[in-house]
Amino acid sequence: MKGGGVGGGGGGGAGGSVSKKPWSGLVIGVLFLVFLSMMVPLAFLLGLHNGFYSSSGYLSGNQNHINDGIALTNTPNHHSKGGGEGKSSHMPDLVTRLPPKGVLTNASGEAKSGHILKSAAQENQEGKETDTQAGIHVVQQPLPASNISRRDSSVEVMERMKGGGDESRKACELKYGSYCLWREEHREELKDSMVKKLKDSLFVARAYYPTIAKLPTQDQLSRELKQNIQELERIFSESSTDADLPPQIEKKLENMLAAIEKAKKFPVDCNNVDKKLRQIFDMTEDEANFHMKQSAFLYQLAVQTMPKSLHCLSMRLTVEYFKSKVDKELSLAERYSDPTLQHYVIFSNNVLASSVVINSTVVNSRESGNLVFHVLTDRENYFAMKLWFFRNTYREATIEVLNVEDLDLQDPDMTTSLHLSLPLEFRLSSTSADDKMQYISIFSHLHYILTDVFKGLEKVVVLDHDVVVQRDLSALWTLNMEGKVNGAVEVCSLRLGQLKNFLGKSNFNINSCVWMSGLNVIDLGRWRELGLTESYKQFVRERQKVSKGEESMDSVTLHASLLTFQDQVYALDSETWALSGLGHDYGVDIGTIKKVAVLHYNGNMKPWLELGIPKYKKFWKKYLNQEDGFLSQCNV
Repeated sequence: MKGGGVGGGGGGGAGGSVSKKPWSGLVIGVLFLVFLSMMVPLAFLLGLHNGFYSSSGYLSGNQNHINDGIALTNTPNHHSKGGGEGKSSHMPDLVTRLPPKGVLTNASGEAKSGHILKSAAQENQEGKETDTQAGIHVVQQPLPASNISRRDSSVEVMERMKGGGDESRKACELKYGSYCLWREEHREELKDSMVKKLKDSLFVARAYYPTIAKLPTQDQLSRELKQNIQELERIFSESSTDADLPPQIEKKLENMLAAIEKAKKFPVDCNNVDKKLRQIFDMTEDEANFHMKQSAFLYQLAVQTMPKSLHCLSMRLTVEYFKSKVDKELSLAERYSDPTLQHYVIFSNNVLASSVVINSTVVNSRESGNLVFHVLTDRENYFAMKLWFFRNTYREATIEVLNVEDLDLQDPDMTTSLHLSLPLEFRLSSTSADDKMQYISIFSHLHYILTDVFKGLEKVVVLDHDVVVQRDLSALWTLNMEGKVNGAVEVCSLRLGQLKNFLGKSNFNINSCVWMSGLNVIDLGRWRELGLTESYKQFVRERQKVSKGEESMDSVTLHASLLTFQDQVYALDSETWALSGLGHDYGVDIGTIKKVAVLHYNGNMKPWLELGIPKYKKFWKKYLNQEDGFLSQCNV
């Protein structure tokens, strides 16, 4: 029995020794974490964090990186010095890895032969840099639907925040897009100006205090500085805005400034003061950069995210579609393909937007019975669109809703890439300081299926879903386009010759103007005769071959579209037919708005978003059917 007991005891001892091993490792791990938690704050307080971030991962010179619809041209870090001195460079990378939309960038600089333009996602994955070119900046606008990259130095950021000069505003607009325009219109007064003054004085006092404390004859000044420092530290522990500050705070600031002035009269340790003031400068720069990035990101998030109310509307309509017993398939096939009627094509994933386009066109039409609308949407919004246009009638007009993902096309090249793509929007700016930033929109890849989808039609009018029609458009159907394919508004302040670095070695007329989508009269018969879809696909293949498949499809589409329609655009009078810019330009004349037939809200500030420009929203809301019960249920 004793032997058994001893054996059992031995076994228990062995088990105990095994169980101690994992606990000892855990204890060591906890001690290591405690040590780390103490060292990291200490490193930041001593300013050692500057050395933790190498510059190898950041762009310099005139190199470009990509952002969510924002072109970023980095400038050299003029604070950096040899040996790792200078300001911290870690803040510019704080929000670089957010999922962006595609962006095209040709930044100013020396002309180079290579100019691969790709999506931001590709840039982030591959870590490659876009080449710089001379002449023109081409930047894709993010579409309202997912979304920053390394920014320029904060000295420029501060300059732009102050709104100093047209040149800085243009640089801001190039990098941050219409966010800069929106910010200028919504600038608010600082609510913590006194807090900032107190913080500045506190940092300066801390810079001088160590030196003054070492002077044996200045005990009184040392105590005065220390008392003021402790007083402000106590105030900051309780207050973060001017409204939280205690009474007579101005007197406390005066006392602090008076003590600092006394300290400045004594010789001080310049290295210590320099170190402290550099920390102040570093923190101020980083804070300015951070807030600029944060506000720009939140703006992009608001622009590119579908509002909750619109998502609710789409979901409720979809559910109701499957619950409803009404006949949803009316026998209107003959009208859908009747060439004697006026056919309008709309690409849209937004029920309200497409509804406003149709309602405004019908209301201002002399004979609504001649109108047929073809709304091309995706599978996600197809059933919501079907029910909405079944519930809401638009006089005698006919409306057909098509799901692009279910289209049966004869062209296999176009069938493989069938997904809804709205017109592409870009910002373009020349390197000349006098030139204004241009915002253009152009056909997407999906527009080149028109001849295949509408085989029995000879002419259609393509309307973007961010337009409002204010006059009868029937005159467009008798328009003599002189053998041209595309009747569109042209932007002749920007010609293809200015885009030669982007367009490459292709043959094109350098004097041809860039054209806009929004309102486009398309001669489908002439399109088929010239084989423009085949030409487009050929330009796409050539571009992809040159870029070795690394360029984004949006970039390729812009390139191919400009070349496909060169010398095939019939210029519509912009003062008569279409006015663009209502989605980004706060300076459009109201008198001009009332005269034109079509208003185009191109840009980020769409009229159905809260960020939309208020004085232009009323022209859009005028044609919104606000009596529908689903709108009130979803708080639209």
